[in-house]
Amino acid sequence: MADPHKTDGAPPRSIHIEKKKVNWLAWIALIAGILALLLALSRCGHDETVAVAPAPTATATPTDVVATTPNAGSATALAGTSGLGGYLAGTEAAPRTFQFDKLTFDTAQSTLRPDDAEEVGTIAGVLKQYSNTRVRIAGYADARGSAAANAALGKARADAVKAGLVAQGIDASRIETVSGGESDAVDTNATASGQAENRRTELVVTSR
Repeated sequence: MADPHKTDGAPPRSIHIEKKKVNWLAWIALIAGILALLLALSRCGHDETVAVAPAPTATATPTDVVATTPNAGSATALAGTSGLGGYLAGTEAAPRTFQFDKLTFDTAQSTLRPDDAEEVGTIAGVLKQYSNTRVRIAGYADARGSAAANAALGKARADAVKAGLVAQGIDASRIETVSGGESDAVDTNATASGQAENRRTELVVTSR
């Protein structure tokens, strides 16, 4: 008969289980690493938007040839400057361009000829009637000679017409002068008559 007090071979009355310590620091580091990896993968394949500064706009280089007047219609229907008075008496808006009826220049010259005095005097008389009118005189040349020389010649011719108007009593502050050089020919430069037509001046009413 077995001894009830003998404990050899009997199961223990209680079991002691030792709890393992959890290394939370390692877990936190692992989770942080996974999050960093996911973040890096999420950025793959996506192009970053790069702000590109707009290219600087090219600035136009100033030129001596400045006779062009935007929206200045031709006055051929008015037979040149002889229609200036009728235009200023009306209500048509400025600017408006008029070509001199007769005034042209000799080759390489910028001096007004005696025959031009009548037309200059007529224009001066019209401008006296309309004292608020301001004009631009543009001088041109034929295509012979260098472009620079023709630009200077065009300006000299415009200045000569201005001087003629001022001599007739028009305030110089009302008159601007510019050069068209050899640009914007109205006739061929292959003939003497065409060259003469291109040695011309034009009057632009800039305000009225």
